[in-house]
Amino acid sequence: MANKTLMDSGFSNWTADRLPDLTGKLYVITGGNSGIGFEAAKHLGKAGADVVLACRSTAKAEVAAKELRSHVKGQVDIAQLNLSDLSSVRAAADELRSKHKKIDALINNAGVMQTPKQQTVDGFEMQLGTNHLGHFLLSGLLMDLVEAAAGRVVTLSSIAHLSGKIRFHDLMGEKAYSPMSAYTQSKGANLIFALELDRRLQASGKQAVSIACHPGYTNTNLQSTGPTGFFNLLYKLTNPIFAQSGPDGALPSVLAAAGTEAKRGGYYGPQKMGETRGAVGDAKVAAYVLNEETAKRLWDESEKLVGHQWAQ
Repeated sequence: MANKTLMDSGFSNWTADRLPDLTGKLYVITGGNSGIGFEAAKHLGKAGADVVLACRSTAKAEVAAKELRSHVKGQVDIAQLNLSDLSSVRAAADELRSKHKKIDALINNAGVMQTPKQQTVDGFEMQLGTNHLGHFLLSGLLMDLVEAAAGRVVTLSSIAHLSGKIRFHDLMGEKAYSPMSAYTQSKGANLIFALELDRRLQASGKQAVSIACHPGYTNTNLQSTGPTGFFNLLYKLTNPIFAQSGPDGALPSVLAAAGTEAKRGGYYGPQKMGETRGAVGDAKVAAYVLNEETAKRLWDESEKLVGHQWAQ
């Protein structure tokens, strides 16, 4: 079955100037201190939103928050969050709960890419553990605050998911590990989670929705901090030529988090050059992502791995 878009949302060139006034709304952005997360915070903050940068390094988050405050109308706060450590995820959720009664959008943005074989604190393969399982737990722990705002859970996938698959026989890459296949699996898991979450929210009559997006090929430090060897060199050559800017790469996230045009259960990304850049609209989804048995199996497995059962 060919890759296909999920729906026709009715636009193909969304830009941030279409945002409504976001004064009084709160957006929590994982990895918001740099790259796409930082630029999304800037777009949202300029529209009046309050943002929380949930980051591994509080020092880097403070520097980013200070810079943001000179550009935005809303409040900027930080929270310590290491997605590769489930105890840190739980602590971050507790901290956010102690300060906020509702979250208008939780933006699952942070991630690692094409890392050498390594494990999280909890013994998971680093890319699946950080990109998917950390966000799966964080979303589960904060879902009632998103529901209180009739808000959105936004999860970032990647065009790389198109060449991925979920390897249930070897989820953690213990039998065979490739930095790229582990990355594509983690990004497929992100998208499967986003779509399955929306199905579950809809089935249980919840007000909150789940929306997915991807940034295309955007010039960020993701390409320099994860990959090693050939890929690290390749990105140094291709980023300046082919990658779009951070502010443009953040537009799908901003649309999914706050755009009135975004549809629940949607998936958004750039529209040109194989979805690597350009105006924002409906993005293509790989066939394996749409298999609901795969989605249910991944959900059940994820609950067991992180030790958290979602409230139904």
